[in-house]
Amino acid sequence: MRTPGILIFGLVLAPCGWILDLTSTVAPSWRTIQHITKQPEDLVLQQGLWDICKTFTTSRNVYCNQQDIEYFSNRVVTTGQKLMVTSLVVNLIGMVVVAAGVKCWRNRPPDWTVTGVGGFLIFFSGILTLIPIAWFTHMLQDIKAPSTDIRVGYCIVVGYMGGLMEVLGGGAMLAGIRRCFDGRNRGEKRSRNTFGAVIAQRDIGNQNNV
Repeated sequence: MRTPGILIFGLVLAPCGWILDLTSTVAPSWRTIQHITKQPEDLVLQQGLWDICKTFTTSRNVYCNQQDIEYFSNRVVTTGQKLMVTSLVVNLIGMVVVAAGVKCWRNRPPDWTVTGVGGFLIFFSGILTLIPIAWFTHMLQDIKAPSTDIRVGYCIVVGYMGGLMEVLGGGAMLAGIRRCFDGRNRGEKRSRNTFGAVIAQRDIGNQNNV
């Protein structure tokens, strides 16, 4: 049984979005801070959701596990931690549900109800990702920092891409419920119509033999 293209689209985007979200969650670069007073000119402070690292533009030295109680207690950061982890879990559940509904390993048509539920979970996980990233971006300059030279880190870009992939992948599966119901997007017919066609062809063959 060939898997509908709209489901393949969702099945490709969902895990790609999950990997990008995981990278955005664990990597310490939601924002970068440079030109810190009384610090070396080449110092770059990278702040993420779970860790802060010191890097240098003139060397490859990286010093992580930097302490900043005020930063990690900020509501934007604590909320982002919870939402990003929740998004990863919801996406995983959604992909498992979709896999059970698609049934690519069996010669059976997809279960569009189950697939739709999985698609909704994946879509919702994308929303959960975009909320903290958009909020953090909006508050980028408002979170206290040791310098005014504050820039967006690569985790923000990666997180946006992952969230959008999940929204598009889950949305495609949700849209497929209507488009693919009973296989109408592939020109398929209901099973009872197929059975009726087989009987009709058999009757015509019997008449020709007579």
